[in-house]
Amino acid sequence: MTSSVFTANALTKTYISGEMQVHALTNVDLEIAEKEVVVLLGPSGSGKTTLLNIMGGLDHPTSGRLFFRDLELTRLDDRELTSYRRQHVGFVFQFYNLVPSLTAYENVALVTEIADRPMRPDEALSLVGLEARMHNFPAQLSGGEQQRVAIARAIAKRPAVLLCDEPTGALDSKTGIRVIEALLGVNRQLGTTTLIITHNASIQTVADRVLFFTDGRISSERRNEKRAATAELAW
Repeated sequence: MTSSVFTANALTKTYISGEMQVHALTNVDLEIAEKEVVVLLGPSGSGKTTLLNIMGGLDHPTSGRLFFRDLELTRLDDRELTSYRRQHVGFVFQFYNLVPSLTAYENVALVTEIADRPMRPDEALSLVGLEARMHNFPAQLSGGEQQRVAIARAIAKRPAVLLCDEPTGALDSKTGIRVIEALLGVNRQLGTTTLIITHNASIQTVADRVLFFTDGRISSERRNEKRAATAELAW
């Protein structure tokens, strides 16, 4: 039986905006298995990013409990959450946030300097197919290549989980598919549990499981019997 990397019980997040309460998450129960690839679908404001931010230790829920393996994240203070992020979580966002004055190799090396058991920057870049571009600066790379550098940077510390928020949102179809291939390759080779928020519904076919969000709740979910090949993706 596959063990769980995340377990959420009645997870709720409420924001106060003036005199209004905004219910970003409402009583979410969820389990994410080790090595699983999960795609999160739903309209803007449905709770996807809020959930990922709480899982990544970037935000606190209003109520409920969230466990990373046996560690209860909802009991940790900000300093402890920083340690959790540093040791266990890699992030990939829509915008690459690379340091323009550093090469691809040097951008990845920034993370390896603070990790407990990092891989070499060239090894991380090789995993995403960029070993030949490691000495190029971001301005010399395409958008898809920059995003793959960002993925290499995220995985270089060997995180248990990779949290991706619209990683292909700024990319065309050919480039976006290369990025998805890189994420799936990391999952396959390193066993990294991977969650992907996307508005591109076709990406759901390459996941193990798809979660559909509506109004701060998981309205439904579907498990794919077999992941589709990235060559089958439509944009």
